[in-house]
Amino acid sequence: MLKLRVITALIAAPTVIAAIFLLPATAFAAIFFVLAALGLYEWAHLSGITRALWQALYLAGFAALGFGLLQMPTAWPACFAVVMGFWLCAAIVVMTFPGSAMVLRRSVLAVAGYVVLLGTWLGLVALNRNAGGAWSILWVFVIVWAADIGGYFVGRQFGRRKLALLVSPGKTWEGALGGVVAAAVIGTTLGTMVPPLASVGFDTGQWLVAAILLAVVSVFGDLFESALKRARGVKDSGTLFPGHGGMLDRIDALMAALPCFAFVVAQHP
Repeated sequence: MLKLRVITALIAAPTVIAAIFLLPATAFAAIFFVLAALGLYEWAHLSGITRALWQALYLAGFAALGFGLLQMPTAWPACFAVVMGFWLCAAIVVMTFPGSAMVLRRSVLAVAGYVVLLGTWLGLVALNRNAGGAWSILWVFVIVWAADIGGYFVGRQFGRRKLALLVSPGKTWEGALGGVVAAAVIGTTLGTMVPPLASVGFDTGQWLVAAILLAVVSVFGDLFESALKRARGVKDSGTLFPGHGGMLDRIDALMAALPCFAFVVAQHP
């Protein structure tokens, strides 16, 4: 299983990075919208939308909303603010699970799917168009990877106190802290030393705060998807990536981090 996971990661990661840097704006928006739609399809299953007709209508609504929002870039910061509000609520759901499972009804999750996946996609599109471009997107990816990898190794070595036992038994407070520290160090270093990121306009302190914020947010993105799967009684969101599960299993942390960073960049003078 580990070998299969490594092979899948070695193929997927360079492909995504190449797409971020090489695709023109229109193709970039289109390709990543398709990936977001794949995530929404899995979200539909986790939400209890299982009939083919309802899934088709759900995806059609997603496409219509996505096309409409793409024409209104001035509305994107407000969209990101809504997404950030959702993730604040999601953090509460995670920390009070399983008592909070009662709010994870199909109607609520159906709307949440639009908020989360459209927010993720618009975050990518906005960052690609804004200062820093592809480098700012890669920076977010690195923050999420650093938080995940750092959390894994620190948690294995020093983890004692469970972070959210009934959601993800393997995660600990020590691991989460280790991941945040790793993300803070790497994110601040890259932000201040990679020349293309200078156009974002952050100073050292702002890169540090942004890295810490995104690392924390990414943890709750991961945990909320775990809560959804537990409420649904499934191990993975899908089988798209051999050894890695579905699309949502690969982008859960990014779903929280990307729109939050896009909002911060949009608000920065």
